[in-house]
Amino acid sequence: MGLAFGSVTPNSNTLYLTLTTPTPTPPLNFITHPRTSFVFSGRGVSYVHTLSFSHHTPSFTTLLCSASNKPSPSSEISSTAKIRSEVLSPFRSVRMFFYIAFVASGALGGFIAITQLIGALANSSRSSQVPDILKGLGIDIAAASLFAFLYFRENKAKNAQVARLSREESLSNLKLRVDEKKIIPVNSLRGIARLVICAGPASFVNESFKRSEPFTESLLDRGVLVVPFVTDGNSPSLEFEETEELATRRKRLWQLAPVYISEWSEWLDEQKKLAGVSSDSPVYLSLRMDGRVRGSGVGYPPWNALVAQLPPVKGIWTGLFDGFDGRVL
Repeated sequence: MGLAFGSVTPNSNTLYLTLTTPTPTPPLNFITHPRTSFVFSGRGVSYVHTLSFSHHTPSFTTLLCSASNKPSPSSEISSTAKIRSEVLSPFRSVRMFFYIAFVASGALGGFIAITQLIGALANSSRSSQVPDILKGLGIDIAAASLFAFLYFRENKAKNAQVARLSREESLSNLKLRVDEKKIIPVNSLRGIARLVICAGPASFVNESFKRSEPFTESLLDRGVLVVPFVTDGNSPSLEFEETEELATRRKRLWQLAPVYISEWSEWLDEQKKLAGVSSDSPVYLSLRMDGRVRGSGVGYPPWNALVAQLPPVKGIWTGLFDGFDGRVL
């Protein structure tokens, strides 16, 4: 039996597949319903499809596969990101409310002062009031301008925080392969591990692997797990030639692997674009225990700095320094 892909119509979500079996052959019986669902995945593709089939000849079976492209999760602001933003800055909404109230108060006071100024200028008997009116008008304008500036600055900080949290939520939904039988989302490791994502060509990942060797024990003691993300399509050669015990710990440090490469590539390209980094530059990202990005940069991960800055996850300091993973970018 053979499998052949047909052509795809432009701007269409329909993909034709043909199963060819020797002639003569009985009709295929591995599908018991006229419509069923399956997962079609591969490099650059990861969709859930609904298929139907029909028998045109005894030797050919055509499968009709339809897929709907979902918008990028990173392009949407999730409700979870908004809730996390409120938790991280609980008094921001209150401050923004008072800023608006003060702007409205200053604008109303300025409007009243302008009407008084017009009346004073029109009546020579009230000319002595003009300096006081101008003084009050200046105060109202200054107050309205100040609180308007504070409001827009607060709103800009809110939008930036929500956008960052939304990108982190998108990262948390990406999938990782732990072993041949287990695939988990990134958010499953919150509170358990500090991930370090090494993204670049296979040669970059290989060199990062070699540079991490002297810090293997210290990194694992600090809950660090590495996610090697190869961007050039080649396979990294991670050779574990140490003693059996050290090789086991090295494999544990580098055991994770990204799943659904297209989604990882899309998320990473967005981060590079926002940071003004070339799309082909090798980069690293270091995450906190809570899943937020604590550090990133172009080039190899600073393994020695991570060991020096991060507290161990075991021992008498467990839990005490969980929030001291470094500042959030």
